[in-house]
Amino acid sequence: MNSLPLDEEGITAREGGVVDLAPRVAEALVGRDRERLIALVEDLPAPDLADLIEVMNPQERVVLIQTLGAQFDFEVLSELEETVRDQLSEALPNELLAKAVTELDTDDAAYLIESLEDSDKEEILSQLPVGDRAALERNLEYPEETAGRLMQAHFVAVAPFWTVGRVIDYMRETEDLPETFSEIFVVDPAARVLGAVDLSRLLRSKRDVRVEEIMEEERHVVLATADQEEVARQFERYDLMSAPVVDENNRLVGVVTVDDVVEVIQDEAEEDMKKLAGVGDESLGDTVIETVKSRVPWLVVNLGTAILASFVIKAFDATIEQMVALAVLMPVVASIGGNAGTQTMTVTVRALATEKLGAANTPRVVGREALVGLLNGLVLSSIMASVVFFWFGSGRLGAVIGSAMIVNLFAAAVAGILIPLAMDHFDLDPAPASGVFVTMVTDCVGFFAFLGLASIWLM
Repeated sequence: MNSLPLDEEGITAREGGVVDLAPRVAEALVGRDRERLIALVEDLPAPDLADLIEVMNPQERVVLIQTLGAQFDFEVLSELEETVRDQLSEALPNELLAKAVTELDTDDAAYLIESLEDSDKEEILSQLPVGDRAALERNLEYPEETAGRLMQAHFVAVAPFWTVGRVIDYMRETEDLPETFSEIFVVDPAARVLGAVDLSRLLRSKRDVRVEEIMEEERHVVLATADQEEVARQFERYDLMSAPVVDENNRLVGVVTVDDVVEVIQDEAEEDMKKLAGVGDESLGDTVIETVKSRVPWLVVNLGTAILASFVIKAFDATIEQMVALAVLMPVVASIGGNAGTQTMTVTVRALATEKLGAANTPRVVGREALVGLLNGLVLSSIMASVVFFWFGSGRLGAVIGSAMIVNLFAAAVAGILIPLAMDHFDLDPAPASGVFVTMVTDCVGFFAFLGLASIWLM
C-alpha cells in the first residue's frame, strides 16, 4: 500500500495517466474504500475519467459508477466509446440512467439509451419531465448518423419584432434554456428560420433595437434527415459554430453545434482508417467473439486472393526450379507494388469520402496517378536492377526485375484509383474492400510480369 496521503496519491496517480491509475482504483473498489476512490478520481476531467472507465473491466466499471454515487459526473457517459457506453447502459439500473438522461444534452441522452430494449427505454422515458421526454423522443425518431440524431433539442428562438431588451429579459427569466449557447434564432409564427443573431452582437446593441434589424438572414440550415458527414462538411467549408436543424416542413427542431461536429469528424476519420485495414467498426472494449466476427470476413476474402496469386506462381514453377534467385526476389516485386497501391488507394478513398473526387476531375487524377506510378517504377527499378547485378552478378536478371517493377508499380497506381472509383460508382463502400483487391492486382500482376519475363529472357 502506498504511504502517501490520499490527495497526494491521487495527484501522483493522475500524473502517470489513466492506465497507471486504473490498478489503484481497482484496489480501492476491492477494499470498498470510497474515500480513497473519490480522492483518486474527483479531480479528473470528464474525458479522462471516461478513458479510465474504458481501460477497466466491465464489472469494475459498474461498481465504480455506483460507488461514486452523487460524485459521478454523468457527462462522462457522453465521452465513452460506443461499445463501452452500450455495455454500461445494459448493466446500470434504469433509475440511474433516467437521472443521467435528465442531465445530458438531448443528443448525448439519445446515444445513451438508443441500444436498450424497448421496455427499458419506455421505463426510462416515463421518469422524465414531459418536455424532456418529448425532445428525446423526437431525437430518437430520426435515423442514426443523421443531423436529427446529432442535434440538441434545446435552443433559443425569438420573434423578429422583439426588441433586444425583451430578448435579454427573456433569457434572464426563462429557466428552460440551454446552459450554453452562442446564437439566438429568429423564427416566424410557423417556427421557420428567418435568421440568427450572435450573442455578442445582441449584447452590444441598444435595448430598443428590434431583432430583425441586427439578425443575419443568410443561414446554413441543416435538414434533420441529412447525413452527419454532409453536416460536418458544411461546418468545415463555411466555418460554422452552429447551425439550425429543420424538419421536412422547414420548421426549427434543434441545433447542431461545432463540438458535436468535431466528434463526427473524428469518428468518421477513425472509421475510414479502420475500414482500410479491414477491421470494421471495432474497439478495445469489444469481446473476443465480436472482434473475430469483425476481422474474419475480409481475411477470408484476402485468403482467396492470395490463393489466386499462388496459382500465378504455380504456372511458372518450372522456371523457378531452374533459377532459385527468382524465388528470392519475388517478394520484392509484390511488396513494393502492394505499398505503392496502398498509397494511391488511401488518397483516393479519402478524396471520395470528402467529395473532392468526382466526374469533373477523375480523368485528370487518374492520369496523374498513372504517371506517378510509371515514374516511381522507373526510379525504383533502376535501384533494384543495380542491387541485383551486384548481388547475383547477372545484368539480365536485373533487367527482368526492373522491368517487372515498372509494370507492377504502374498497375498498382491504376488499380489503387480505379478500384475505389468502381466500387463508389456501384454504391459500395470503397474503404473496406479496396485494399484486398488492390493487393490481389499487385500480387498477380507482379508475379506474372516477373516470372513471365524471366521465362522469356533467362530460360
